Order: sequence, then structure tokens, then C-alpha cells
Amino acid sequence: MDDGKTPEAIHTWLIMMKAFLAVRHFALPPILKEGLGDSDFRVLDVLLHKGPMPVNAIGPKVDLNPGSVSVAVDRLYKKGLVSRVESESDRRVRTVSLTEKGRRVFVPIFRQHAALIQRAFQDVSPEEQRQMEEVLKRIGRRAEELGEQEGHR
Repeated sequence: MDDGKTPEAIHTWLIMMKAFLAVRHFALPPILKEGLGDSDFRVLDVLLHKGPMPVNAIGPKVDLNPGSVSVAVDRLYKKGLVSRVESESDRRVRTVSLTEKGRRVFVPIFRQHAALIQRAFQDVSPEEQRQMEEVLKRIGRRAEELGEQEGHR
């Protein structure tokens, strides 16, 4: 449906946000049903795919502030899903790892989540998906550059 008008960035952004929120609304309830919050899921996801890491390295990877990461790690530690080990060289540094129980509990939850996301993308061809990734990365990089220039970070 091309009406010949040049799309406005704000309109495209609104469509992108609506799509994101619709997918989130569809995919988040099963995670919540398992007793995990969104931040818990993000922390477990990064530990599953990137391996053990210091608490302070987790936040930037999952877009959470240090306080939110600490609260999530504490919650996950109490459930036995992660371990925390103080560095011998610097006691301020704690490395967080997925425990065996954490892996056993989280892997099926992650697989179910990935399957739901796949269903949301079922009408998108692999080529369209590659194009989308490239375009979204360009937008993200540009916004980061602009934010740094403006001193927002």
C-alpha cells in the first residue's frame, strides 16, 4: 500500500514500538508464569549464552542499571539458579554463573520463549529478517552516536 508519501521517522518508530510491545505481551506471560521477571530472564539469558561474568558487566549487556542487576542476581541466587564468587584478586568483583539447576530450569524456558518469538516472525522471510536486523542496527548505532554527541550518557 504505497501512497507515494515519504514515511515519517516518528510513524515508523511508533510501528516498531507497537510491534515490540505486541510481541512482548505475547511472549512474556509464560516467563512470568515460571516465576521469573523480565530482568531475571535477561540476566539468565546472558549467562546462558555468554558464560560467567562479573556483576558489573551484566547490566550493559542486558540494558539494566547496576541496582536492577544486583536485585535480579540476589533473587536468582536465592532460587539456586546462579552462583556468585568473589574474585581473589579484587573482593569488590563478584563473578555470576548459571548453576546446574539454573541451566536445567532456564534452558526449557528459553527454548519455549524462542519458539514463541519464532511464531511471531512466521510471516517474515529470512531475507526480510536479515534486512530488518541490518536496518535496526543502523538506527541503534546512529541513536547511540547522537546520544554521545548530546552528552546523554
